Amino acid sequence: MSTKSYPRAKRVGQQIQRALSELIRRELRDPRLGMITLTDVRMSSDLSYATIYYSVLGADPHLAQQILTQAADMLRGPLGRALGIRHSPELRFVKDELIESGARLSGLINQAVKSDVARHVDDEPAAAPENDSDSDANSDDGHYSSDDDDDGHYDSDEDDSSDSSTGDDSDPDADDQQRSPKR
Repeated sequence: MSTKSYPRAKRVGQQIQRALSELIRRELRDPRLGMITLTDVRMSSDLSYATIYYSVLGADPHLAQQILTQAADMLRGPLGRALGIRHSPELRFVKDELIESGARLSGLINQAVKSDVARHVDDEPAAAPENDSDSDANSDDGHYSSDDDDDGHYDSDEDDSSDSSTGDDSDPDADDQQRSPKR
């Protein structure tokens, strides 16, 4: 494995994420903390600082930030021992805004789609074609219709036509001669 394609800082960051999530669950027994999820760990190039991004569920985010910041020095020792590294990095906890902003953007998109649909409800009958046969062909209600097959591939008559095209069953050897390749 090449160190350039997968730098040591990234590997150590992943190990810190796993070990620290277990340490927080086991060592920090503060009921005010709620559920903490470590979403990412970014290491400095010299491995002396670790920025830990987290999301919190069921607790005040500002209170969780205070608790984690106060516990950072206490978690450094057990983290270094769990990883087996000589110098444990300084831990900096940062609330991950990415999940909340993604949920907020998703809500805004859904709201915009609903308002757009509500605004264009009046436009649908005016945009419909005047010819009834065109509207039936263009309707896509998600159900299969045999009228949708313009090429007729699903007709059962075509399957029978290969065996008895002439209707003359008197000479069975004639069919074999037609099927065998010319020598």
